[in-house]
Amino acid sequence: MKRRPIGDTGLAITEVGFGAAPLGDMPDTYGHSVDDASARATIHAVLDGPVNLLDTSRNYGLGRSEERIGAAIRERGGLPEGFVLATKLDRDMETGRFDAARARRSFEESLEALGVDRVQMLHLHDPEHAADLSEITRPGGALDELFRIKDEGLATAVGLAMGQLDIMLPLVRDHPFDVILSHNRFSLLNRSANALFDHAHARGIAILNAAPYAGGILAKGSSRMTKVTYQDADEATLAPVRQIEAACAAHAVEPGAAALQFSTRDPRITSTIIGVSKPERVAQTLGWVGAAIPERLWADLDGVPYSSTDPEAERVYRPG
Repeated sequence: MKRRPIGDTGLAITEVGFGAAPLGDMPDTYGHSVDDASARATIHAVLDGPVNLLDTSRNYGLGRSEERIGAAIRERGGLPEGFVLATKLDRDMETGRFDAARARRSFEESLEALGVDRVQMLHLHDPEHAADLSEITRPGGALDELFRIKDEGLATAVGLAMGQLDIMLPLVRDHPFDVILSHNRFSLLNRSANALFDHAHARGIAILNAAPYAGGILAKGSSRMTKVTYQDADEATLAPVRQIEAACAAHAVEPGAAALQFSTRDPRITSTIIGVSKPERVAQTLGWVGAAIPERLWADLDGVPYSSTDPEAERVYRPG
């Protein structure tokens, strides 16, 4: 699988990466539970395959995602050579505190859970959900702590991973991130991250585009689920999903393959992050990224209406 550089950090990542949020067992978000055995088998399937990026967070499953990944790493005696493990600095999930001390503690908790002494990639995560954004942005705050961790050699590349674009874009403009991660904002159903991606790409910041399936519906199908971006969807919201499904059916292409390649074919995007919770989803993703898609289908999909507004503006966020 092709690998692309993360600026001048020396890291190179595959055009597809895997996201470990579902491995934290988060049924409120994903609609299903993931037991320890399934999670462990999925992690090993990732580490055994050609993809070299696994993205997790301190708050995915309130620590379960990192703990399960750490257990698998210990079983293997370490990460494969050249593998990029990414995690995130997170706020205190009870108080919302996100100052420098909390950021450092979050990182220490991650290292302990993962069983490593450093990580290849580290993001500051979800500042929009912190109790006080100024704790993050002020001199000596959490953002400064992120860059301090890099300066100490404990992370090779540092970035910003979040959703709310009106906060994210100014932060990206003001800080020298190596990489950014946006989720659900660039897909067949939504293009709200376009301005952010244009800016980051022009500056040479690597772009990770997560959740191209709009919360899973473009992979699982509207006959199996009726949630878009983790929220119950009405018929008007489901209409473009069904239009995508019909266009793909006419060309004998699985909608999940089209949704994935819509992201991977964009020259601005360094890697597309796919959440997985079963080993067979790893194999499915590898098949979809290489699936043949005719140009006529892309022309048909260009006619599907999409949103340019925040897809999670009305979402009730339930951490853990």
